[in-house]
Amino acid sequence: MPFTIVRQDITKMEADAIVNAANTALQMGGGVCGAIFHAAGVEELQAACAAAAPIKTGEAAITPAFALPAKYIIHAAGPVYSRLHKRECRELLRSAYVESLKLAQENGCESIAFPLISSGIYGYPKDKALEVARLAIEEFLAGHEMQVYLVIFDRSAFVLSKSLLGSVESYISEHYVESRGGRKRELLEVEELALREEAPSAFYGDVPMMAAPQMASAPQEIDDLVKNLDEPFSDALLRLIDAKGRTDVEVYKKANIDRKLFSKIRTGKGYTPKKPTILALAVALELTLPETDGLLERAGYALSHASKFDVIVEYFIIHRKYNIFEINEVLFQYDQPLLGA
Repeated sequence: MPFTIVRQDITKMEADAIVNAANTALQMGGGVCGAIFHAAGVEELQAACAAAAPIKTGEAAITPAFALPAKYIIHAAGPVYSRLHKRECRELLRSAYVESLKLAQENGCESIAFPLISSGIYGYPKDKALEVARLAIEEFLAGHEMQVYLVIFDRSAFVLSKSLLGSVESYISEHYVESRGGRKRELLEVEELALREEAPSAFYGDVPMMAAPQMASAPQEIDDLVKNLDEPFSDALLRLIDAKGRTDVEVYKKANIDRKLFSKIRTGKGYTPKKPTILALAVALELTLPETDGLLERAGYALSHASKFDVIVEYFIIHRKYNIFEINEVLFQYDQPLLGA
């Protein structure tokens, strides 16, 4: 199941478990912790916490959720940030996420909602806290099925790497066209040169199709995918998965797509996924931009420089940055739909 970033009050999340950014004594505090205690019922929750306390930094404990819409509250103790002990703080913060996910799994939870642990009064830099959260959750989801939410209450709590955000902003400034023009996106010069050198036969008229370098071990040449333009999207996708040497599980997990949705896409029967889902699949398969154009075209879509969403995704594909969770962080920053989830 996918990982989704949402802007919401965590006490209103209808997940099986919500995570409280707790102290080691499991006492009611301020911020997210205080809000959770008040929403759940202070007396009942404090009594349950007293039975589970204390825990160590990096550990987690579970209690009923009482008046909250969730079933459980998982109390995770993140570290107080110290510049002198960055590595230790990182490991402890990662542990808080991992232990919470383990507890959720052990208690039969199919969904869990996290705040950005330690990023408030504990002083962990927000961009670094986000990176630790993403990596820990991504690693867990590679081997498990669970719907994971990262809940952001307000914009100030969400901070991306300045270098990444700066690069994306520069690309948007150069390529984003604020108009409703319907013209097809033109290839960048570097893309066209690379495409003509690698697979000149992949041009169909002036329209770049799904080209790729020669792959000796591939069961089928990717160029063959463009021969039948009436081929159902699901058939084209499955042939492309084979050509890239991937498994279905690898693809739907890397695409941040629910297994049930992928199964629906796979079986076809006239179903065509939405554009964000197709782009998620393109990212999971690490397609080039011309290949992505070809896959979108089969479903009746195209990338447009009049869409900020399209330009952001295009940036990551052109630069061969295929981590869908990182892409979604940037999309979230710009109030755009997320890929996959």
